[in-house]
Amino acid sequence: MAAVFLVTLYEYSPLFYITVVFVCFLVTSGLVLGWFGLGVPVILRNSEETESSTRVLKKRMRQVKNPFGLEIPHPATASVTKGITLTPDCLEDCILTCYWGCSVQKLHEALQKHVYCFRIKTPQALEDALYSEYLYRQQYFIKKNDKEEKYCQLPEDARVVDFGPVPRSRYPLIALLTLADEEDREIYDIISMVAVIHIPDESYRLSCRILYQYLLLAQGQYHDLKQLFMSANSAAPSSSDTSSGERSTDRSLLEKAGLAEEEPELHEENSKDCVVCQNGTVNWVLLPCRHACLCDGCIKYFQQCPMCRQFVQESFPLCSKKEQDEDELTRI
Repeated sequence: MAAVFLVTLYEYSPLFYITVVFVCFLVTSGLVLGWFGLGVPVILRNSEETESSTRVLKKRMRQVKNPFGLEIPHPATASVTKGITLTPDCLEDCILTCYWGCSVQKLHEALQKHVYCFRIKTPQALEDALYSEYLYRQQYFIKKNDKEEKYCQLPEDARVVDFGPVPRSRYPLIALLTLADEEDREIYDIISMVAVIHIPDESYRLSCRILYQYLLLAQGQYHDLKQLFMSANSAAPSSSDTSSGERSTDRSLLEKAGLAEEEPELHEENSKDCVVCQNGTVNWVLLPCRHACLCDGCIKYFQQCPMCRQFVQESFPLCSKKEQDEDELTRI
């Protein structure tokens, strides 16, 4: 019956053509204007819809206190033959244990054992996991908030001048920081820190630096501590800093060893303002590129990092709004 009616309408009434054209117009308009919730050009939507559509996923972060700190105060003077100076900075009494010529394979096996077998919360636990696969060991007791420099050196009878060509089977130096008091291990989530330190020798003259830092948690996880790339330069380098030629040489050596990372873009300004609006304080870190360059107001407009153009998968704030307000009150 319906088919007969449509055929009759088609044969005797021009309204059929008008109806078809009107329905097509409505469907096309609905698709273009996004009435049906389908993907449409963002330029045709209003500002509120644009903000919600480009907002990246916010990573849920948990704030923990790291009781360990380690610096290399004089990297230019460090070498395998002359030794190295380390400056620990810990919130509690700690033990600094240095392993020279530690096996690369055994170290990573030890990190896996921390996850699946036993917790590396003492120097003895790490030694049991390494199976004595290192050349020499030194140990220091570090008092709370004591920043005294500790000098580490291989003994002369070791007769080690290099650790072979790249890729190497041994790390030059592994620095382990553990809490000295057993009660402190119940307070902190982070119970130890492992730092992999490169020291230049006769066959590999890359300047001294910390290659990796692993934070070991009491729950059985470990995390690789990464550097954040800020949007502004630090203070002007002193005359003792590494020259540009040495930095380029170090960069090529790192790339050859497979340890190089993307360098952040450099900016002439020394402020810590948002790179987009130049007004808000930088508060958001973009992942996976780790650029900290956007404020709270601009983060919602970007799906790509404004520094390196890499797509943003997740982001997290450096501090909450409450902490920012407290900082402002403190400054005032």
